[in-house]
Amino acid sequence: MSLFDVFWHLAAFVAPALVLAVGLALTSRILGKNSTPRLALPAQVAINFAVGVAVLVAALAWTGQDGRMLTYAALVLACAASQAWLTRAR
Repeated sequence: MSLFDVFWHLAAFVAPALVLAVGLALTSRILGKNSTPRLALPAQVAINFAVGVAVLVAALAWTGQDGRMLTYAALVLACAASQAWLTRAR
């Protein structure tokens, strides 16, 4: 496998976490207009992305396969919990 192929495999592996992280942070800004965010938008995206990648790697290590529906359900729940923690009131 060439380096080019490895790059695209890794990009496809982390793409769901990236899309979910950006979507959660933007949706939180749109729907939570009355609340003051604790962190800037890029920081929220980075934290949600890190949580998402950690869930994907843990699920890959646990099941041995990528892309199971249980993995994506865990990804959504973990990122939603992370975003809720990031936007909670002090």
